[in-house]
Amino acid sequence: MNAIINRRDLEFQLFEVLDTESLTARPRYAEHSKETFLAVLDTAEAMATEKFAPHNRKADEHEPTFDGQRVSMIPEVKEALKAFCDAGFIAAAHDFERGGMQLPVVMTQAAFSLFKSANVGTAAYPFLTIGNANVIHRFGSEAQKKKYLEPLLTGRFFGTMALTEPQAGSSLSDITTTATPNADGSYSLSGNKIFISAGDHELSENIVHLVLAKIPGGPPGVKGISLFIVPKFRVNDDGTLGQKNDVTLTGLIHKMGYRGTTSTMLAFGEKEQCVGELVGEPHKGLSYMFHMMNEARIGVGMGAVMLGYRGYLASLAYAQERPQGRAPTNKNPVDPQISIIEHADVRRMLLAQKAYVEGGYALCLYCARLVDETKVGAGETAIQEAGLLLDLLTPIAKSWPSQWCLEANSLAIQIHGGYGYTREYPVEQFYRDNRLNPIHEGTHGIQALDLLGRKAIMNNGAAMKLFAAEVQKTIAEAKADPALAGYAAELGTALGDVASTLQAIGPVLASNPTLALANAVLFLEAFGHTVLAWIWLRQALAAQRGLQRGAAADAAFYHGKLAACRWFYRWELPKTRQWHELLRSLDDTTLTMKPESF
Repeated sequence: MNAIINRRDLEFQLFEVLDTESLTARPRYAEHSKETFLAVLDTAEAMATEKFAPHNRKADEHEPTFDGQRVSMIPEVKEALKAFCDAGFIAAAHDFERGGMQLPVVMTQAAFSLFKSANVGTAAYPFLTIGNANVIHRFGSEAQKKKYLEPLLTGRFFGTMALTEPQAGSSLSDITTTATPNADGSYSLSGNKIFISAGDHELSENIVHLVLAKIPGGPPGVKGISLFIVPKFRVNDDGTLGQKNDVTLTGLIHKMGYRGTTSTMLAFGEKEQCVGELVGEPHKGLSYMFHMMNEARIGVGMGAVMLGYRGYLASLAYAQERPQGRAPTNKNPVDPQISIIEHADVRRMLLAQKAYVEGGYALCLYCARLVDETKVGAGETAIQEAGLLLDLLTPIAKSWPSQWCLEANSLAIQIHGGYGYTREYPVEQFYRDNRLNPIHEGTHGIQALDLLGRKAIMNNGAAMKLFAAEVQKTIAEAKADPALAGYAAELGTALGDVASTLQAIGPVLASNPTLALANAVLFLEAFGHTVLAWIWLRQALAAQRGLQRGAAADAAFYHGKLAACRWFYRWELPKTRQWHELLRSLDDTTLTMKPESF
């Protein structure tokens, strides 16, 4: 019940569905091979199992504390993170010259998924640091890279992103943190941030905050937001630490899950001595921060997948071992009980979990593969197309697993019966941890507005047209296989429904956006299910190829993939028909309901 992954599934996704090995033909990855990729996974799996997983429950039961002076937490967290950093995982995707492994992003995400599965609370610290370092690497000056990047990539410094403010929440246009220019080119920051994950701790020598703030006199709203590097301790030009910056931890927030990750309230400039450095140009901070936010959104999706995956594996093991009841046709009470996996309703719940978590896993790894194509694609057109697809699918990669892999956790509890909601079994913690992910990095509603209001219609629907073309390629391949031809037809119909809904809503978006976007979450769900149906058909094609190769040892695995695909097409994809009917009706029930009538 402590398994963190089905390793066979991971290798199937990487090498049979995504053909990750082909990336070694690209110059950037030429020094790698399938063998080096597998070695990275072996190291990650061993470290995640030995260093991260053992204290997952302990960190949940003994969350960080703050005595007014310092944050304290169980020592195992620091030990695990030291091993992670010493192994070079923070810099894994970076150039050899920067101490990195120069791995494809899809490989780093596959390796990192194992740490998220083992202990999502501890894993949050380095993964925020990775995103922080990537922003500085892409948008920072050479001096900033020299000062901050090397310590971040080695784990001497950890990083955060500080966006949210108490009065603004997700409405970043309403932030009030200010950054006043100083004569030496630095800025003095003043303001408060809330829900800052990993915002204070003693796990590293320093903490580098990436802070959104407004320079006085700048444009109103989001157009006036700039991005600043604000370290906990000031950093001298030679890399040594200077005096403590005026960044104050005013309190810890205690959450239902992710309890091992400090969630903080931070005050900048209470003594008017908080100094920061502008990243890039003034008033472009939100576009810079979106680089980290989009990485984080895919990361949230992957975290949701892995928590769902842990619950699935735990409930599968429990169902195989737990005897209870007899077959409906057996009324003899003296006959031995059967394992609950023999009961149809338990198999239903296991199949649903398998479809959700293995589908979500495939989606997140596919998006990571798209990131690689944006970096090393074969020509400018391929790079641009990969970027378009990634933009379109990012809201799905964040939100779909956050909803449906959470549902998988709920089903895992149900399979355990009464034991499921006790702390003697791990599935209740997986559920609590995963319940945060529908809120992390933008709620379903925010992702839905982004998808329907921007991504689906941008550039005259260019991203959606490109997605449709990719799906049609899969449909054409599946039509040639009699076992999959029916799924191909159903996917084609679902894709047509998406196009028809957009055609109906499109004109209303221009004339009455309030009405058009009122049910945007339903479009997110309908399009998300269509994306996952495509993802499952891709897996089914790979499974069919595996069976044709005649690998007897893998036959049960491949048949499991085909059964999960069948389940998704029989039980999940048909839901989209009703959803599309509701969307096209432009139902205004939520708009006509008066606040005073609730």
